[in-house]
Formats: sequence, C-alpha cells, structure tokens
Amino acid sequence: MTGRWKDWKIVLASASPRRKELLEQVGIEPQICPSHKEECTGETDPARMVMELSRVKAEDIAAACQEKTLVIGADTVVALGEEVMGKPKDEEEAFGMLKALSGRTHQVYTGVTVILCLGEGRFHGSSFFEKTDVHVYPMSEQEIRRYIATGEPMDKAGAYGIQGTFAAWIKGISGDYSNVVGLPLGRLYHEIKEMTE
Repeated sequence: MTGRWKDWKIVLASASPRRKELLEQVGIEPQICPSHKEECTGETDPARMVMELSRVKAEDIAAACQEKTLVIGADTVVALGEEVMGKPKDEEEAFGMLKALSGRTHQVYTGVTVILCLGEGRFHGSSFFEKTDVHVYPMSEQEIRRYIATGEPMDKAGAYGIQGTFAAWIKGISGDYSNVVGLPLGRLYHEIKEMTE
C-alpha cells in the first residue's frame, strides 16, 4: 500500500472472503468488520439499489470508527431484465436463478461506498457502482443440479461464483471481471487514491 493511505486503518464492512482477497491482491490489508444492519431498500433500479445498500453498510460501521479509518461497504446483485437476484434462500431458488441465466446474457452490479472517518463526528464519503455483462453457456438441468450440489452457489448473488467451477459455463464478459467477483478493484483503488490525496 502506498501514498498517504499508509496512515489509514482500512475496514471492510463485509464478511466476503472474495472481497478481502481482492483487496489483498492490490496490497490493501483490510480489517473485517461486517455490518449486520438489515439489507432492505425501496429501490428497484439495480444500480441505485446496490449503491444504497453499500452506503447503509459503510455508514453502519463508520459510525463506530475512530479518526483516520477508511471504511469500504459493498453490495452485489445480478440482474436479468427486470429481475434482480441476490443470494438464493435455498437450493430450489438457486436452481430457478441458474435456469434463468442459462444460455443468456445478464448484468452484475456492484455498489461501493467509501467513507473517511475524520474524527469529531466528521465524515467524507463517496458512492459509485460498476456494471459488467456476463454471457453464460446453456446448462442442462442435470448440470445445474450437479453445480448446486457443490454448495458453491449458496452464498453468492445470482447463485454462482465466476471464480469457481461455474467458470466452465462463462462464455465471456464485457466489463470488469473483479466486479463480478464482488468488488470493482481498479475503480475502487483510484477512488480511494483520489479521496485520500
């Protein structure tokens, strides 16, 4: 980690091991402090939805942080037309999501909020979103069931992880790969750099 960030404690308001790994990839060692605030929003537009949810998570954690702490909140959803998919509640819901995504192109939206805790109740924050198109090969019902049996889909938006065995059904992507994993890394790095300089 370089520049003026070295004086800041970085807190990730998410328990996602994938987001932690992505940050470590660019030299950011975050402290993990997931928000347990209920994820509810009246937004139906996926871009606004993920930005609002990322802001709720980041603000929840930032409220209790000391000066010189930088908090990162993130939220990811999968959108297929008008349908927005979060994490499946059970295997049947995972099956329905994967059957809908099979052979089609969908969008992955990740909203990110960065909050600088400046002390004395002062904060400086910024929110943004990134969108990536993902093209999926057709899957048979048997292939979907076999994939669900791995357990991999159950804690992921849209019931799949691009960095896992589901890679076998990824025909291609248009946009940021790390955004599909759960954090648009390049954009986030430069947002933080701009904010701290």
